[in-house]
Amino acid sequence: MAESGGGAVTFDLAILDRLAPHAKAAALEAFAHPRVLEASGLLVYPVRLAHFLAQVLHETAGLTALVENLNYRAERIRVVWPNRFPTAADAEPFSRNPVGLANKVYGRRMGNTGPNDGWRYIGRGLLPITGRGNYTRVGAALGIDLVGHPYLAASDQHMLAIACEIWRTFGCHVYADADDLSKVTRAINGGTIGLAERRTWLGKTKAALGVMA
Repeated sequence: MAESGGGAVTFDLAILDRLAPHAKAAALEAFAHPRVLEASGLLVYPVRLAHFLAQVLHETAGLTALVENLNYRAERIRVVWPNRFPTAADAEPFSRNPVGLANKVYGRRMGNTGPNDGWRYIGRGLLPITGRGNYTRVGAALGIDLVGHPYLAASDQHMLAIACEIWRTFGCHVYADADDLSKVTRAINGGTIGLAERRTWLGKTKAALGVMA
C-alpha cells in the first residue's frame, strides 16, 4: 500500500496476503477490484482505510469467516445469549442445530417475518448484514436482490460494495478520520464487543499502511 499525493492511498492486494494469510479466495477476489474502495471514499486517507480493514478483519476472523457459523454447543449458546437461554435445558435443543438456533434468536426481529427468515438472513459478508430488514435496505441501495438471493451478500462480486455501503450508512468516515476506534466499533457493532481485538487489528493495519501514531 503506497501513499500517493494528497494523503490518498493506492490499494495493493499484497497487504491482505500479509495481514490475512489464510483468507478465503472469495474475499481476496472481492478486494481485487479496488475501484469499489475508491468510489466509497476509503482511499482518501490511510487512517480511514486502516480502520475499515481492521473492522473487516475482526468481523471475518482474518477473512476466513464470510458466513455466520451458528453450529454451537449448548454451553456456547448460553454464553452468547445468556438471557434467552438461562439454563442448559433451554439451550440443549439448539445444540449443533444452526437452523433452529438462527430462527430462535433472530426470528421476528430485524425485519424477519417468515418462519425461516432467521436462518435465511443470517450474517454474511465482510461487515456482516443480518436480518431481512438489513438485506432489504442494503440490497435496495445497491440494486441487488439480496432478499431473493441472500447468499449474494457473501459473494466475491458484491461483498465489498456491501461493506462499503454499511460503512457509509453508519457515518464511519468521520470516526475513522478522527482515529476514534470506539466510535467506529459502536457504529459497526452496536456496542464495543471485541474492542481489544479490533484494536490489535488496527495496530496491524496502521503498520501495514504506514500510519504514524
